[in-house]
Amino acid sequence: SRTVQARVRHARERQRQRAGKPNHDLSNREVEQYCPLSAEQTRLLEEVIAKFNLSARALHRIIKLARTIADLADSDALLTEHLTEAIGYRRLERLDSLLG
Repeated sequence: SRTVQARVRHARERQRQRAGKPNHDLSNREVEQYCPLSAEQTRLLEEVIAKFNLSARALHRIIKLARTIADLADSDALLTEHLTEAIGYRRLERLDSLLG
């Protein structure tokens, strides 16, 4: 729909203004720079990494997805709710690959 297209265009523009490129193209260093996490969010991700045996690469993918979710919500801050939504998508992705 046009509403969704407008949200996506706006989110992409936010990403370009912030980092000069889309979130999925951010390097690990840029993830740290543009996606700062609170101590609570860091603890949450540490628990998720331990529980699901995730790699550092998977961790960065979750953070970049959370930043995109925040951009779609027109949020300057990356909130815990954005992280939990991204984690949920990651869990679904892993389940889907197991079911194949």
